[in-house]
Amino acid sequence: MIETSDGYKWKYMYTLSASEQANFLSTDFMAVATNSTVSSAAVDGAIDVIKIKTAGSGGTNGTHTNIDIRGDGTGGKCSVTVAGGLVTAVTVTTAGTGYTFGTVSNAQIVSAGATNLSGAELDVIIPPKGGHGKNAVEELGGFFVMLNTSLEGTESGNSGDVTVANDFRKISLIRDPLAAGSAATATTLRGTKAINITGVSNTFVVDEKITQASTGAVGKVVEWDTVNNILYYIQTRHTNEGIDTNGNQTAFSGTNVVSGAGGGSGTPTTSTSTIDNVSFTSGYSSSEIDADSGDILYIENRAPITRAADQTENIKLVIEF
Repeated sequence: MIETSDGYKWKYMYTLSASEQANFLSTDFMAVATNSTVSSAAVDGAIDVIKIKTAGSGGTNGTHTNIDIRGDGTGGKCSVTVAGGLVTAVTVTTAGTGYTFGTVSNAQIVSAGATNLSGAELDVIIPPKGGHGKNAVEELGGFFVMLNTSLEGTESGNSGDVTVANDFRKISLIRDPLAAGSAATATTLRGTKAINITGVSNTFVVDEKITQASTGAVGKVVEWDTVNNILYYIQTRHTNEGIDTNGNQTAFSGTNVVSGAGGGSGTPTTSTSTIDNVSFTSGYSSSEIDADSGDILYIENRAPITRAADQTENIKLVIEF
């Protein structure tokens, strides 16, 4: 039971599991769920609360019982306590059923024994349709949806999907993205392209511009895996990230040398193989998410978050509907 400051008692409408608390409880929000036991026990139009609007004066002290709750429902009864001539408490003794409006008049309280009471006004609180607890989400005003996910290090077993070599500053919610033309179902998917490099000279640097002089391709480094010689990169519609000086976007291809702005260079291999869970065809690997697939429902820009291999970021998105 929960007792409020004004003396009213409520049964628990629902409880949150430890997992729900960890995932969906924040400073400003908490999860709402309909408890099946509470929902099945709810009574449509049952009165649980009557509040004192005006305490009145001059009434006979004592607890006056068996007072009918009148209105369009049936069976509701309450007790009214008078102390110092004032109404100090109201208790629903029988909740009744079927009420969409209800009243308890000063005259009724007088008839129950509070002789000479005048000016008392009580407000009968009507429950939501179906009764308290029938639909907790609707009753408690659940106008928000919270989604929770965690980025755990590099997401073991999906190397390259969640980089720890670069920061991130944008979070998006995408509905129905595709992977290789079908609905994406994997837990994580890599959004970058990749090249398996051989004959590396110097090194590639995160966020630097890369070019392939023989094709005119331009890109930007997301991560350079020195262990497996995998260059992860993006090509966007922006200059120095995918668009050349003529405004064209050309794909990296063939065994043409790839050069970094910082002096690193190497030649794409001709290997068709899987390296560290990244599948290459003739030295190249496409993004695991189909470009421009899915519907963007939400985008949030944040301050840069720098990652580490032993780091976990817990991300909560709250969306109003």
